[in-house]
Parts: sequence; structure tokens; C-alpha cells
Amino acid sequence: MDRLVEILRQLGISKVKLAKLLGVSRQMIYNYLELEDINKWPKDKKVLLLNLLGVKSPEEIDEIKVDTDYIMRVEARIENLFNENISSKTDYLAGTAIFSGLAKKQKEVMYNIIEIMREKLDDEFDEDSYKVFLYLHHYLQTINSSPELKYILAYMSKAAGFTKPTDFAFDEEDQFIFESIMFSAMTLYKSGGTSRSKIAESHKRFVNHIEQKKEEKLSRTVELNTAKIQALRELGYNEITEKNAAEVFEKIAEIQSRNVID
Repeated sequence: MDRLVEILRQLGISKVKLAKLLGVSRQMIYNYLELEDINKWPKDKKVLLLNLLGVKSPEEIDEIKVDTDYIMRVEARIENLFNENISSKTDYLAGTAIFSGLAKKQKEVMYNIIEIMREKLDDEFDEDSYKVFLYLHHYLQTINSSPELKYILAYMSKAAGFTKPTDFAFDEEDQFIFESIMFSAMTLYKSGGTSRSKIAESHKRFVNHIEQKKEEKLSRTVELNTAKIQALRELGYNEITEKNAAEVFEKIAEIQSRNVID
């Protein structure tokens, strides 16, 4: 197995890439490579690996000479596999309900996001990846609450080299200003030109701001719930139903407009 690992390293095939080629999880690849004999691998995965390496049996792996010609032959086989995967992906996008009704480019984006998430969340003990995507979920839930949240995504796409820095998908003036400020902040952060003690007061204001927003949201929720209870009482209902919903909501709006809750 050590020889196989060495060959994969010389070919530049990472465990993540091998997992994609064999159609298994990254953790499963780790499990396979811990076995002392390739013959203990699932038969279909063993055959895929041998075909990829261009040999007929596990014993021939020790005889492989990794030179330029061999690397090019393996890369050609990998390209063919990826082309087959693209074809399979197209069929998957067309036949899976979750993609139903989406245009092609929207399907592609959604599929790629799911693929990345699936790969990163594969390890149940990787708490960092779990937290990243949990926070991403929260981020997406609030994405339309502020244009700056979209500007952050654009900034990161540009900083990573995926998007031209002069492209502006949203409001150009606001995005330009935001990206300039964001760059200054990131530069300051990365330069180490500040310290926890210097910005402690700023972070304290941030915490207070968040707590205040929570209190305001809770207050609005309590107020709305109180108005709902009063509306139901005045209308003689016990609960909101599909039939009385419009009437109850209208009554709630009326109660709130009075600015006095009995």
C-alpha cells in the first residue's frame, strides 16, 4: 500500500481527487489506504483504481515507473473519467427533483455548492467545516436584509481571483466604496498593525449593538403576540385559521395602529 500512496503522490492525485474519481467519500479513501492489501478493497473500486493506473492486477503496481509518458497516460484516463462524470452530472441535474424548474446555470451553481458541502461535511469529526456551513446557512438566510452582504461575497470572489476586480454585479458606486473600505480593513488585519487591547472597545460596541437588536426583536415579537391575542379575543376566535387569517391580520394591524394595547 505504501507504493500505491507514493505513486499517487507522484501523479499529483490527492485523496480528495481520488475520492471523486472512485465515487466515494474522502473518509472512505482513508479507510481503503489503511488496508494492507488492495484485494480487500470493494471489487468495483479496485477495478476502477487498476484501470486508472493502467495495470491489470495489484501486483503490477510495484512495477509502475512514474515518468512523463506514464503521467500523461494517467492524466488522459482521468480526463475521460471526468468527462463521464460531467455527463452523469447532466443526467443527475435533469432528473433530481431539487433542481426542478431551475435554468441550466442555476442548476450548475447549486450542484457545485452541494458538491463542495458534501466533500467538506464528509468527516463527522470536522467541527470547523460544520461551523463554516452552519454560519453560511445563517448568512444565506439574511442575504437580502442588507446589500452589503452581497458586496462581501463579491469582494471575496475578487480577492480569490474568480472575478475581475473592476466588475460590479450590484450597485457600482456603493460596491466600489464598500470594497475599498473592506480592503483597508483586511490590510490592517493582516499586517498585524492592531491588537485585541486596541480594538476591545470597538468589539464591545459591536456586542452591545447585537444585544440591542435582539432585545428590539424580542420586544416586537412580544408586542405582535399580544396584538394577536387581543385580535382573536375581539373577533371571538380561539386561533388563526386559513379561513379567518385575513380578518385576524387586519384586526392586528388596526390594534397596532391604535398604539394602545388593552
